[in-house]
Amino acid sequence: MSVSPPRPKGPPLNALRAFEAAARLGGFALAAEELSVTPGAVSQHIRALEDWAGVALFERRAQGVRLTPEGAALAPRFARAFDAMGEAVRELQGLRPEPVISIAALPSVAQLWLLPRMAALRAAVPGVRLSVTALETPPNLRRELFDLSLFIGAVSDDPQEAARQEVLARDSLVPVAAPVLAEGIGGAADLARATRLHDASWEGDWAGWAEAAGVALPEAGAGPRYSLYALAAEEARHGAGVLLGHRVLIAGMLARDELVTLGLPEVASDAALILGHAGGPKRADLTRLIAALRAAV
Repeated sequence: MSVSPPRPKGPPLNALRAFEAAARLGGFALAAEELSVTPGAVSQHIRALEDWAGVALFERRAQGVRLTPEGAALAPRFARAFDAMGEAVRELQGLRPEPVISIAALPSVAQLWLLPRMAALRAAVPGVRLSVTALETPPNLRRELFDLSLFIGAVSDDPQEAARQEVLARDSLVPVAAPVLAEGIGGAADLARATRLHDASWEGDWAGWAEAAGVALPEAGAGPRYSLYALAAEEARHGAGVLLGHRVLIAGMLARDELVTLGLPEVASDAALILGHAGGPKRADLTRLIAALRAAV
């Protein structure tokens, strides 16, 4: 007669994921954003894990959460475990009969920088399907199934993260407009009276540019707002107003004379077009695509 005694159950994988993400990112809200769940769900998962283990992993405070000594001791081991799982899943993904390279990109980068270069990139990796997903925030390439990311930002302060990033091009900010509109703007006074276009993701661009350029710009935040920078650029191309151009994004429009600079200062930005990758050994096709991206700048 066979015997099937009950076996001890481990904690749910989602609870372990919630703990690792919250420990690494420093809070439940950031973990929830990465895991695409609510902060309440993260809190419930971690509470269930603490109940299962019989030990508190986080201290709950009015100003946020902090790892307990027990949680801090375990967090690096869980991080390594999930990194290893991500690498294994990536290797499994690489066994597909049809090779795929998945790229995550900021919407403005995808629309204004990446898409005009797609034909050349496809030619660099014949037989490989290129997939592009527009995201507002960079994914964790050690965990999510993207091979590369293209975002505008600063290189990470974390040395391990910085080792998986490469600056493709430095950015700068310069006011631009359609040629027909540019004819009526001869200096800072004209700019102050002109309609200025804004991108919702870079709300402080105009004020920051004015301060760095030494230009008086009353009501720097006034003017139409667009949820996508590419929409603002297209509106500027059609003469709707003056755009604060991110040169790395509008270089093509400037080269085609669809937009022109206005003789106003160009200000260096702390941000850059950054190529992210998962680190470690790379497939030959991925290495070729990275080389093509470098050459496309």
